[in-house]
Amino acid sequence: MDLLSNLWLGLQVAAEPITLAYCFFGVLLGTVVGVLPGIGALAAISLLLPLTYHMPPTAAIIMLAGVYYGAQYGGSTASILLNLPGTPSSAVTCLDGYPMAKKGKAGVALFVTTIASLAGAMSGLVLLVLFSPAIASIGLKFGPAEFFSMMVLGLVAASSMTAGSAAKGLCMVVFGLLLGMVGTDVNSGVARFSFDVPELMDGINLIALAMGLFGVAEVVRCINSADTNQKPEKVTLKSMVPTKDEFKATVKPMMRGSALGSALGALPGVGPSIAAFMSYAIEKKVAKDPSRFGQGAIEGITAPESANNAAAQTAFVPSLSLGIPGDAVMAVMMGALIIHGIQPGPNLISEQPDLFWGLVVSFGIGNLMLVILNLPTIGLWVALLRIPFAWMYPAIIVFVALGVYSVNNNAFDIYSVAALGIMGYVLMVLRFEPAPLLLGYILGPMLEEHLRRAMLLSRGDAMVFLERPISASLLACTAAMLGWAIWSTVRKSIKAKRALDDAERLATT
Repeated sequence: MDLLSNLWLGLQVAAEPITLAYCFFGVLLGTVVGVLPGIGALAAISLLLPLTYHMPPTAAIIMLAGVYYGAQYGGSTASILLNLPGTPSSAVTCLDGYPMAKKGKAGVALFVTTIASLAGAMSGLVLLVLFSPAIASIGLKFGPAEFFSMMVLGLVAASSMTAGSAAKGLCMVVFGLLLGMVGTDVNSGVARFSFDVPELMDGINLIALAMGLFGVAEVVRCINSADTNQKPEKVTLKSMVPTKDEFKATVKPMMRGSALGSALGALPGVGPSIAAFMSYAIEKKVAKDPSRFGQGAIEGITAPESANNAAAQTAFVPSLSLGIPGDAVMAVMMGALIIHGIQPGPNLISEQPDLFWGLVVSFGIGNLMLVILNLPTIGLWVALLRIPFAWMYPAIIVFVALGVYSVNNNAFDIYSVAALGIMGYVLMVLRFEPAPLLLGYILGPMLEEHLRRAMLLSRGDAMVFLERPISASLLACTAAMLGWAIWSTVRKSIKAKRALDDAERLATT
């Protein structure tokens, strides 16, 4: 009964006309921010923060939250249509979403991502409502050793996201780790790999890296490509609906992605990006034909989209119940609460039940608003592909430049995205895929930070990673994954040698 009464209290708060208006404004702005590459939810929320000074606390946090999870919906649109990740977590959607668009399946891709996003968000919401205290207690059991081991597992899994060899994937992961080391060391204050360039003291801009590797590199590749003259067919309602086989192929990945995203989002410091990448890696591992991934596999977009949207909902668990922000966006939203005299932490639910439960119920209302906003506009977004490429590519470059510049108002970031775009094109020609590099870059600084913390707390004893049960279990999974990858490679080479021997035997007889 307590749960029902709490939800009823939340519905009363969230259903107020002024609150609904702010919720709608938030999800609408979040969708636009997600569609426009390079801006991101963090920049939008930071710009909106001064407006919250004159708003009720509940309405303010509901609006900012709407921008946050609305950007997860919109981020997949540019990823699928233009190979430009609107948000870092939607970068993995480029891998199969853009190939689907090139095959004339853009409408289907956008339709299933909307449904997957709704499924993931609702799964995360249910988990948030039912198991928020339990999830918070699990998150408290994760120390530096556990976070380090989990990130090592994520990096090893990232190597399997490539369509080619796992060795190339590992090379890209290591390259991403190296790029993540650029900047000032947080412990010693020493600049690393900055080459006396002041703009590199804060590291390489994540948005510039994502835009360069995925967007600019793809533009360069397609300028003289034969497929630039292709035009998508006219999109009808029937063409947007997936076939029976396509729908069947999305159900289990959607469920796995939702479960994984819900669990990872509740851990402080993880966030939607890591959930999306790990979900994609798992789907490729369990697939009967992994070679389909990267060529337009529908599972490759439904699983990550459900995972990042589920993580976006449960990311509020450590932020609100523990007072630990999961990422920079959560930190800004916590700042909005503190400005209004509300301290996030274990006592928030009991001291501010109207705010907590009103926010929870608004998640459900806001996600339904997003589906209503997104489904009718699928045809409009797909129509962008009918614009002549001679006009579209300059516009894409302009949007990328504006988006990257708007983050720090620094022209150096524009030069960075150009250089990274050239690097991305070279890697593309050499058949090195950029997704593992991006994940290595995201996890690298956190991996180093948790490694140092664990070693400091254990006074230099590396056995701390094996003595703690959760950490040891995660490392065991990593070892098993590496062993399986090696065995699969050896088995393939043995089969190839046998096939070659059989062919030579037949040729001699």
